[in-house]
Amino acid sequence: MAALCRGRHRWKRTNCLHFLTRNLTGIYDYDLVVIGGGSGGLACSKEAAQLGQKVAVLDYVEPSVKGTKWGLGGTCVNVGCIPKKLMHQAALLGTAVKDARKYGWQISGPICHDWATMAEAIQNHVRSLNWGHRVQLQDKKVKYLNVKGSLVDEHTVKGLTKAGKETILTAKNIVIATGGRPNYPSEIPGAMEHGITSDDIFWLKKSPGKTLVVGASYVALECAGFLTGIGLDTTVMVRSIALRGFDQQMAGLITDYMEAYGTRFIWRSVPKRVDKLPSGALQVTWTDTSTGDEHKDTYDSVLWAVGRAPETKTLGLDQLGVHLKKETGKILLGSDESTSVPNIFAFGDIGEGRPELTPTAIKAGKLLARRLAGISTELMNYDNVPTTVFTPLEYACVGLSEEDAEDRHGKDGIEVYHAFYKPLEFIVAERDASQCYVKVVCARGGEQKILGLHFTGPNAGEVTQGFAMGFQCGAKYSHLLQTVGIHPTCAEEVVKVNITKRSGLDAAVTGC
Repeated sequence: MAALCRGRHRWKRTNCLHFLTRNLTGIYDYDLVVIGGGSGGLACSKEAAQLGQKVAVLDYVEPSVKGTKWGLGGTCVNVGCIPKKLMHQAALLGTAVKDARKYGWQISGPICHDWATMAEAIQNHVRSLNWGHRVQLQDKKVKYLNVKGSLVDEHTVKGLTKAGKETILTAKNIVIATGGRPNYPSEIPGAMEHGITSDDIFWLKKSPGKTLVVGASYVALECAGFLTGIGLDTTVMVRSIALRGFDQQMAGLITDYMEAYGTRFIWRSVPKRVDKLPSGALQVTWTDTSTGDEHKDTYDSVLWAVGRAPETKTLGLDQLGVHLKKETGKILLGSDESTSVPNIFAFGDIGEGRPELTPTAIKAGKLLARRLAGISTELMNYDNVPTTVFTPLEYACVGLSEEDAEDRHGKDGIEVYHAFYKPLEFIVAERDASQCYVKVVCARGGEQKILGLHFTGPNAGEVTQGFAMGFQCGAKYSHLLQTVGIHPTCAEEVVKVNITKRSGLDAAVTGC
C-alpha cells in the first residue's frame, strides 16, 4: 500500500485507492511541494532540502500579453530587480560620462546609447541566473517541474505541462509562492493591444523610443528614470500622487529631481484610449481630471505601471476554502504564513499585507521551511523592512514615513531631524543637489527612539542597509550622535543630523 502511495504514475489507475491509502498511512510523495519558482519559493525549497526534507518545486511562466517569456527565478531575476538595477546602472553611467568632462576627461563627439547592446548583455546575464537556479536545485536534490500547479486538496497538487500532460504529487505540506503580475487597465480601449508592462520592457530587442509611462508607483518611476537616463523622451502620467505608501515629502523630492533630469510629468490625468496610427505611432488620449480637458499626444511605446495582481486565480483556492481578501485577491495569512486550510501555507507578494519585496519573501520562505521541518519556531518580522527606489536620484527608507509616525504618535509626539546636503562628487561636476536630503523621524521625548529613516542621494540603498540593522537593535537618536561618521561620504550626513523641523532653522549642511 505504501509503495502504491509513493507511485505517482500509478495514481491515475487507482484514484480512489490512492486517497484511501494516503489517509491511512500518512505517506506522501514529498515532505514539501512548493508552487512557484521565484526568489521566495526557491529559497524555501532549498532550505527545506538542506534540512533533510524531500522537496519539489513547480514553476510555470504564462507568457505576457505581448508574448514575453522567461525562465526559472521569478519576477526579481527576470523582469524586476536584476534587469531594473542594470538598466538603472546604464543610465547612471551616462550621467557619469557627462560629469567626466568636468573632471578632466577628454571626451569628443556626442554621447549616445545603444539599446540592443545593453539589452543583450542584461538578457544574457538573466539567462545565466536561470541556469544557475536549476543547477542549485539539482545540487540540493530538489525536484524541479516546469508545470503549472493547482491544488486538489490539502495534500495534493496537480501539475499541468504546456502540452496538457497531467502530473499528480502529494505532500505533507504545500507552500504557495506564486507572486504577482502587472495589471492592465483592460477598461481602456487599446491598452492591452498596444501597451506593454514591466513584464516586457526588459526583454525588448529594440529601443522603446518615445515612451509614456502610466502610473507613479516605484516601478513606474524607476522605468521612467532609466529610460530618460539613456536618452529617451519619457513622460510619466500620474492620476493622483507619486509613490503612494511612501513618505510624501521624499516622493516630492524624487519627482522634482526627475523633472529637472528631463522626465516629463503629466499630473492629475487619466488615459481614455490608445490608438495605433497608420504610421505605427501610438496616439494616447487622456483627460485632465482637474479641468476636464482632453489632450492627445503620440508615443512609440506605452508602458502600463498601474499596480500588480496576485497569481492566485488558477490555483483552485476557492474550492478548498482558502480565504482571500476580496478586494485584492491576496491570501489571508497568519503570522506563521498559514492559510485557512491546514497544511497549506503561503508567503511573498500573494500574502495580504505583506511587503512586495524580494528579500522579505526569501527570508520568510527560509523561516517557514525551518518551522515546517520542526527545527525552529521563529516567525518573520515584517516591521522595519528597508527598501530602495532606484530612481535617478535614489531613495531609500526604513521604518515609518513621517505621515505614519504622526498618525500613530501625534504631531507633538514626534521629532523630525533633517538635513539638505551636497554629495562631494556633485560639486566638481556642478550637479544640482537640492533634492539630496536626510530625514530621521524619532519619538519625541525620553530616549527618542528612531521611528523612520529616509535618505535621497547616491547609493541610497547601500547607505540605508547598515542603518536598517540599527532598527532591529532599537536604535535611538542618541546612538546616531554617538556614531563617528566616515568622511567624506554621504552616509555620514545621517549621523550628523541635528536640526529639527520644529525649530524652523535652515537645514542646509555647510562646510565639508
